[in-house]
Amino acid sequence: MKTKTIAGEPSWEFRSKTVQAALTQRGGHLSPVVYHVDGRKLAPFAPSPWASERPDPALPPILQVLRGDFFCMPFGASDRTFRAEPHPIHGETANAHWTFQSCTTSNGRTWLHTRLATTVRKGTVDKYLMVADGHPAIYSRHVIAGMKGPMNYGHHAILKFPDEPGSGTISTSPFALGQVYDGIFGDPATGAYQSFKPAATFSSLERVPTLFGTPTDASRFPARAGYDDLLMLQSKPKTAIGWTAVTFAKQKYVWFGLKDIATLPGTVMWFSNGGRHGAPWNGRHRNTAGIEEVCSYFATGLPESAGPNAHKKRGFKTAAILDLKKPLTINYIMAATTVPRGFDRVASITPTKNGVRLVSDSGVGKDVPIDVRFLWSGNES
Repeated sequence: MKTKTIAGEPSWEFRSKTVQAALTQRGGHLSPVVYHVDGRKLAPFAPSPWASERPDPALPPILQVLRGDFFCMPFGASDRTFRAEPHPIHGETANAHWTFQSCTTSNGRTWLHTRLATTVRKGTVDKYLMVADGHPAIYSRHVIAGMKGPMNYGHHAILKFPDEPGSGTISTSPFALGQVYDGIFGDPATGAYQSFKPAATFSSLERVPTLFGTPTDASRFPARAGYDDLLMLQSKPKTAIGWTAVTFAKQKYVWFGLKDIATLPGTVMWFSNGGRHGAPWNGRHRNTAGIEEVCSYFATGLPESAGPNAHKKRGFKTAAILDLKKPLTINYIMAATTVPRGFDRVASITPTKNGVRLVSDSGVGKDVPIDVRFLWSGNES
């Protein structure tokens, strides 16, 4: 399959009647993605402001490519090395070159299969991306094989919000713990600024403690211009389907992600609104949020996620144990749909016979055709 250069990166394109998408060869970044719904074209994923520029070769590949959604393993970065494994930021999976395996279409479903042979911890990661006629969704599967020992990982979807303050409203399935990153996320000495109070806990996204003494509503974005912030939610146990949604009420559409909390128990949210002034950010990465479904301890990297940490002490899973004899399969669904007038914020997402039903706080509903069974399916393609 030939690649096409998109915003400077050789990429593989694939599509259904409902979704068209591209995957970069380097780093496996999924973007652009266009959902065709009710005669509209929805494109919620964010490219970086420097996507069309000539990248600085000194930057890590992940920052040169930065766009859409990408799979991180391990998730984050650490100043420490885990068992002499020098993992790059967000892992080889988000930086190295993937190899094409196949692109097949059958029964209205198109599968793109790529593979990465890892070298820091030797093994393979198979990436399967599927789009189906009539489904406004991308079905993502990663199969990790040939490795053993602890590993943290996660998806890193980056969404672009309309410039109007508060244009997007974020909601999630129930969570048992909400906490601001417990380290320094924005250090003024390095030209970075944060507004959330480090390590502060909260029970509602609408009241997140800040450094300024008053809480902020983190469910509405863009907000807090001039700052970049990070928080994490741990899903409530026994939740049937984990989900995170962003409602763009004025634009009358919703982006949402669906997950199995057994493999992706946490959600990291990165609010980027001009708080980073070092290159390549230069204060211009604005009105952009990372909605990142993970098994990790924030974005601290493998040593902190695999070792003792505050969330693990409270019974939350922050790393998986890889088994040479049993590959680990991680499934995730990213979808978008139009919504009727009056749909103000996703209050619930529940399975139906033919997909899922979104219901808003105002009681307005929308049915979306999605194969929810995918979340618990195996390696078949």
